[in-house]
Amino acid sequence: MTTPATTDLCDAHPEIQVCDPVFQIFGGNLRFAGPITTLKVFEDNTLIKQAVESPGEGRVLVVDGGGSRRCGLVGGNLAVSAAANGWAGLVVYGYIRDADELAEQPLGIRALGAFPRKSERGLHSGQAGRSVVFAGVTFREGAWLCADRDGIVVLPEAPAGT
Repeated sequence: MTTPATTDLCDAHPEIQVCDPVFQIFGGNLRFAGPITTLKVFEDNTLIKQAVESPGEGRVLVVDGGGSRRCGLVGGNLAVSAAANGWAGLVVYGYIRDADELAEQPLGIRALGAFPRKSERGLHSGQAGRSVVFAGVTFREGAWLCADRDGIVVLPEAPAGT
């Protein structure tokens, strides 16, 4: 299956949601797409670790990290787990760390930036499976996300032919 271009999707689907251009590209795959799984966390990557250690089945993990600039929520070890478990990609409304290690993984990753300090575990509780809103888009569990060098778009379901 080929990942469609976000520009073509925008042309074909006027109802598409388009993320504000605030994300940087990390990870080894520039293009990725799949059904969304959501998490809401704050400076604690416990739920992210649990998610990427489970079967991804081609899904995209969308993490609302509150935009915190005080720690990296995803690093090299979590990226290795995500790739090994079949996740298509991660979109993090927050920061990552180990950028060079992330670039070596066959995984698409978008985040606000990189920051070397690690997150804490067990510091804050989080939530899984709820709708999250950031970058001008509402991300719903099971909706379909596509990302490439032009941006990130979200549709209620995968377009025909994907």
